Amino acid sequence: MSLFIPTFFSPIAQYSEIVKAGEIVFEMDDNFQKQSYRNRCYIYNSNGKQLLTVPVKHLSKDNRKKTKDALVENDFPWQDQHFKSLQIAYRTSPFFEFFVDDIAPIFEKKYTYLQDLNIDTFLFLTDALQIETSFSKTDEYLVETTEKDFRFLAEIKQQPKKLVDNYIQMFDDRHGFIPNLSILDLLFMEGPNAISYL
Repeated sequence: MSLFIPTFFSPIAQYSEIVKAGEIVFEMDDNFQKQSYRNRCYIYNSNGKQLLTVPVKHLSKDNRKKTKDALVENDFPWQDQHFKSLQIAYRTSPFFEFFVDDIAPIFEKKYTYLQDLNIDTFLFLTDALQIETSFSKTDEYLVETTEKDFRFLAEIKQQPKKLVDNYIQMFDDRHGFIPNLSILDLLFMEGPNAISYL
C-alpha cells in the first residue's frame, strides 16, 4: 500500500507513483497547506505554464484546518474559468476531444469539500489511464507509517528532481519542455500511451 494526499489533477510525478501502487491510502487528516497541489495544478498554454487554482474558504481563525474540512469557494465561476482554460490550451491536442465529455462533469458539479473534488479527479484519471487500483482513506493522521509514503508529492517545493523523458507538448516549440505539469497535459497529448510514459 502507498500513502498519498488527494490533489487537484495531480502532477505527473504523483501519477508515476500511483501507477506502481497496487493499493492507495489517501491521507485525510493532514493540515491544509497553502500553495500546494491540494487545490492547484499547472497546465501548458500558449504563454507557457498556467496555474489553475481552486478557491478555498478560509474560516479557521488560528489558520489550522484539516484538508478534509477545506471548503470550496463557489462564489465566483472558477469551474467555468478552468474548463475554458483547458479548452483553449488543449482543444487542438491529439486526445482532448476523446476525454472532454468524461471530464466535463467535474466542472459542472457543485462541490462543497475540496477532498470530494480531488477524489473525483482521481477517479476520472484512473479511468482515463485505465489504472486498476483501489483506494481507502485514513481516519487519523499518520505521523509514521509502514506504507510507502508519497505525501510529500502534494507539496510544490518537495517535487522529485529526477529527470524525466520529454514528450511532445502543445507549445514546446515556443517555450520548450515543461516537466511535471498536471497529468492532464500528458493525457491530452499522449492518450493511451500516457501509461507507458508513466
